[in-house]
Amino acid sequence: MTETQDTPAADPWAEIRPYQDDEVAEVLERLVHDGELLDALTRYRLPRLARIMPRLSRTLASFAIRRETRGVTSVYDFQMRIASYMQRMLRNSTDDFRVEGLEQLDPNSAYLFIGNHRDISMDPAFVNYALYLAGRDTVRIAIGDNLLKKPYVNDLMRLNKSFIVPRSARGKRAMLAAYQQLSAYIRHSILEDNHSIWMAQREGRAKDGIDRTDPAIIKMLTMARRGEDRQAGIGEAVAELRLVPVSISYEYDPCDLQKARELQALEDSGNYEKSEFEDISSIVAGITGHKGRVQLTFGTPLSADLAGPEEVAAEVDRQVLAGYRLFPSHYLALEALGEASELLAVSEISDADRARFQARLQTVPEELRHWWLTQYANPVLNKAGRCQ
Repeated sequence: MTETQDTPAADPWAEIRPYQDDEVAEVLERLVHDGELLDALTRYRLPRLARIMPRLSRTLASFAIRRETRGVTSVYDFQMRIASYMQRMLRNSTDDFRVEGLEQLDPNSAYLFIGNHRDISMDPAFVNYALYLAGRDTVRIAIGDNLLKKPYVNDLMRLNKSFIVPRSARGKRAMLAAYQQLSAYIRHSILEDNHSIWMAQREGRAKDGIDRTDPAIIKMLTMARRGEDRQAGIGEAVAELRLVPVSISYEYDPCDLQKARELQALEDSGNYEKSEFEDISSIVAGITGHKGRVQLTFGTPLSADLAGPEEVAAEVDRQVLAGYRLFPSHYLALEALGEASELLAVSEISDADRARFQARLQTVPEELRHWWLTQYANPVLNKAGRCQ
């Protein structure tokens, strides 16, 4: 989990890369005095005190940060603190967590893990936790700059080995330069640093439950190699990065209601406007909300014989869907919609499963139920090749 040390003059990725060990102390000191972070913490943990005595609540929050980060002098130290919280979270919000396929991957080799994306923070967090439990180094995490509008969020994410994916650059030339830099950084991380990376198969979460890889991401990943060697094929450039598809399956999604609300708004008006703190709320909900059972499945590295970005994307999709575990919640949602009864695996559903599902469904407003059910049913249809 230790980050390499580069001198500023030899660091072309300083603006996008994760923080390094020699930056940790300065960043933590900055966080201790960040008013927005202190206010966010007190609103969440001490709401009454924050309203009545805001200055005192901030002082207490600042003290809590100092206490929790005492002795943290490196990225590894910071992630070890996160690991302890992760264990507590698993006990409180997850009924079971299983990992498959990791044992087939060389523990001494770096990989580019590309996964389906359901939860902003928990998808890579579960990948990291699986690696931690196996005694392997954690990944560097690709995160869109749209999530880093608050300086304290930027600091926390980069302390946790996140690097920045540009989504807000304006103009074709600026975007091209940003993606060339990103592609070069990812290639450097895999080939030079021997440090694995996790990134999502598309921009944004699959709120409708349909996991599909965006070929544009594959094009971006191969830009650095093909810029260096114009004769290199897409498959060759991908194989060099040791790209491994990863599937994550949640029995229940803590953000399912918010996603249903967004899906309905898009259907009704073609537009959905996020509130200012919606992404932060989704992160908190994803961490603390009940997830039921969770499965993480690692695929196998892609070969060099894939001809183009669409073919690479199709192979990622094939492995993601093959590794995706369907839970009773998925079949029960399909049953409730009255669709594709031949795909129902009734033997997988117990009375307890049905009772849990019905209890959760009862909390969903009537006008959102179709969209709530759809996001759980779609993985069954997608696995069967029924999603357009």
